[in-house]
Amino acid sequence: MTLVLDQTPRQSGVEASATAPFKPTLAGMSRERLREALAAAGVPEKQLRMRVIQLWRWLYITGATSFDQMTDVSKDLRVELEARYTLDRPEIVAEQVSVDGTRKWLLRLPRRGHEARAPEIETVYIPESDRGTLCISSQVGCTLTCSFCHTGTQRLVRNLEAAEIVGQILLARDRIGDWPGAARPDDTGLLPAGERKITNVVLMGMGEPLYNFDNVREAMDIASDGEGISLSKRRITLSTSGVVPEIARWGELSGTMLAISLHATRDELRDELVPINKKYPIKELLDACRSYPGASNAKRITFEYVMLKYVNDSPADAKALVKLLAGIPAKINLIPFNPWPGSRYECSDWETIERFADIVNKAGYASPVRTPRGRDILAACGQLKSESVKLRARDRQAAETTPEPSAGTGA
Repeated sequence: MTLVLDQTPRQSGVEASATAPFKPTLAGMSRERLREALAAAGVPEKQLRMRVIQLWRWLYITGATSFDQMTDVSKDLRVELEARYTLDRPEIVAEQVSVDGTRKWLLRLPRRGHEARAPEIETVYIPESDRGTLCISSQVGCTLTCSFCHTGTQRLVRNLEAAEIVGQILLARDRIGDWPGAARPDDTGLLPAGERKITNVVLMGMGEPLYNFDNVREAMDIASDGEGISLSKRRITLSTSGVVPEIARWGELSGTMLAISLHATRDELRDELVPINKKYPIKELLDACRSYPGASNAKRITFEYVMLKYVNDSPADAKALVKLLAGIPAKINLIPFNPWPGSRYECSDWETIERFADIVNKAGYASPVRTPRGRDILAACGQLKSESVKLRARDRQAAETTPEPSAGTGA
């Protein structure tokens, strides 16, 4: 059973822009951008550092959603900030809770000047008794067209800005009561027993994060800042399909955990499953992993391997995988394929998955089988998608006079 908690009426980007002038949100901004915003609001240079500290704490420690909550900020400044900015998070179009407690949000982002419609993304929260993992998106759509992935059937619309990436974390913390003193949601969905409800963040939602490098890096710097959201970089994992030139740079500049969307041990098969392999074949990808800054037995690289029936799940494939990863501090994450409408693959039988895992385990690699979560709401790995499309110029003109269709839910 799927519980739909909230669904807002859809409003086209054209209609929204006609009803109110656009104001940027401070929620999700870095210290540098907050400083610029405060200077634009007339804050004297000598006060900027203090005011940035105040706003930072309200945004990322307290989770303020109203300027009125900022009691140590002067009333005049609060009025000026409210005239220029908001504290808005991404807009919730629909919120769904799976029978297993997984939550999925279809979120609408602010419409940019060249966009006829406000784009949408999906974000997923996966709770367990002792931890909570937030799966966030870095792009609207994707360019990589991985054949087993639902998101890959949606063309890239645009990159997310850093504030839009951080905004997914803030929105999730709002909805599950993850701020100090906040109440839990008014439903029976599963939440971790500990004080922190979001303990881990994975960049495994819509898009290829290394194709949005600068914005993702800025967002993760904000998320891992010890004076704010304070997520350990060991609890942030970036998953890439194999953008080889950016892997080492990510490790040097960001230092988070790394996951590789591998899924095959032969180039000819990976060319089909993960087409970026044609540009960066397996050997180049694994060479980049071997030299990933900080990789060690204490900081292993996760290799994601989706189990596709009769495609990549034989004992020979398992043995080839073990041989391929020799010398890399690695964990192998076996992912039962999660079906989606129109997919041409089937999930491997459970006995096949267990046999595959046993071969990998005996070779000395941890190989947990990822329990499918949120399948009933299309929130599981590889199932995310929104209805957003990138319109051509003539289509944008037509959209201005055409009512927008009803919201999708990632199906």
